[in-house]
Amino acid sequence: MSRLLLPLLLCASLPAFAQKPAPFEVQEATIAEVQDAFKAGRLSCRALVGQYLKRIAAYDKNGPSINSLILLNPDAEKQAEDLDRRFAQTGPVGPLHCVPMIVKDNFETKGLQTTNGALTFAGYLPDKDAFQVKRILAAGAIVLAKSSMAEWAFSPYETVNSMLPGYSKNPYALDRVTAGSSGGTAAAVAASLGLIGLGSDTGNSIRGPSSHQALVGIRSTMGLTSRAGVFPLSLLADIAGPMGRSVEDVARVFQTIVGEDSDDPVTVAARNRAIPNYAAALDRNGLRGATIGILRQAYERESTDPEIVRIFMTAIEDLKRAGATVVDVAKIEGTEPVRGGQGAGPCMGFKYDLNRFLAARAGKLPVANLAEIVKGGKFHPSAQRRLEVAENGAENGPESPACQANSAYREQVRQAVLKTMDSLKLDAFIYPTWSNPPRLIGDLNTPHGDNSQFFSPTTGFPAVTVPMGFTRGGTLPAGMTIYGRPWTEATLLNFAYAYEQATHHRHAPASTPPLR
Repeated sequence: MSRLLLPLLLCASLPAFAQKPAPFEVQEATIAEVQDAFKAGRLSCRALVGQYLKRIAAYDKNGPSINSLILLNPDAEKQAEDLDRRFAQTGPVGPLHCVPMIVKDNFETKGLQTTNGALTFAGYLPDKDAFQVKRILAAGAIVLAKSSMAEWAFSPYETVNSMLPGYSKNPYALDRVTAGSSGGTAAAVAASLGLIGLGSDTGNSIRGPSSHQALVGIRSTMGLTSRAGVFPLSLLADIAGPMGRSVEDVARVFQTIVGEDSDDPVTVAARNRAIPNYAAALDRNGLRGATIGILRQAYERESTDPEIVRIFMTAIEDLKRAGATVVDVAKIEGTEPVRGGQGAGPCMGFKYDLNRFLAARAGKLPVANLAEIVKGGKFHPSAQRRLEVAENGAENGPESPACQANSAYREQVRQAVLKTMDSLKLDAFIYPTWSNPPRLIGDLNTPHGDNSQFFSPTTGFPAVTVPMGFTRGGTLPAGMTIYGRPWTEATLLNFAYAYEQATHHRHAPASTPPLR
């Protein structure tokens, strides 16, 4: 036998386990895949974090220049090494062991600058973590980076602020917006610059950016998740929560952050409430027997894009094939503003909530109140008028006539939604998350198509958005919202999961491919 042939035969006869395993690919990786790789010894936390940092270096400020991140955690690699040591000694630290996360820059992060996107707060280093950040860290996650956001969380349409020059770009089409205000988190997660992320949502800001970047996002029942340590926009509607590339990943992180928090009184509603195992309850057949209503009232208008409607109609057929009964609901009666209701002036809102947030951190921040912020001028020009209007307006605290009227109107809408669901025996509503594709960056004239501002924020009921396809020749993502009764997050996530598994609409953006 040839001396040259013998070594080749020996190599070919080696068992598979002796061959060098392929490198772990982080693009589109899931939490379960990462954890399986840890257990198999194919991946270390240090290597995982290193791969994400390489992608950030290649794609966030270079290459396509997604421009989604304000700050990298300088200790991320050291924290990963510590998690590797602990894993070797006792196994996983928690259910999110070494999950590198992107966190919106309105979440306070201990020792990491937190600015709410505004130069006003440049250099602010919180002395403790926001409740949800504390929860994910305790579960073993790493804050890999802080993400760009629409400054003050004002804009649902685009992501631009005074802390980071330029707009954040949609990785699916670099001339398109990410939506707002959690657009930086969405763009980074969609481009696989992190495993999953945290955002906040007052009227749209988790669901809109998730829809624009082919992600799953959840806005919870008011009171199920804490907002403590998150810069407020309006605590009447503010929610914080996860945004991810799959329903299962979102469910895993959601499990970690739900529950009562003494620093956010609204969460007393979660006391003594049984918390489901959201991920374990996911079922590919979860739509069988479900009755779901088409909420035309949420999305039908003259400017609705026909291609969005076509994709949504296809989604309806997919839901039916998966076992759901779909009912056409033209309108929920009783959602019209009552006399003296929303016209009674603003109830609390930005000025009231922000001034109290700042007062609670007196001496730790460079400004004491909104008046000083306006006077200082350290904000993006697009925010100036809204800041000035807020400062010149009344605060109207919880006991004011404005707030009493607002509370009555919200209860009216809640009862109207529940009455319709009861009469039609509905498990949930569905509608396109946006009625139009992502706009061109800088375009504030063409229809925006945001459908998220009313139903979930007004009622405090939960909503999940899930990818439903792509418009414009398969380039621009579109999402479908599944909206339901209070405390039915497990049901909504299950519907989203069954639809996701039946359709598999999400794909990675071409602008940020695997690194070679």
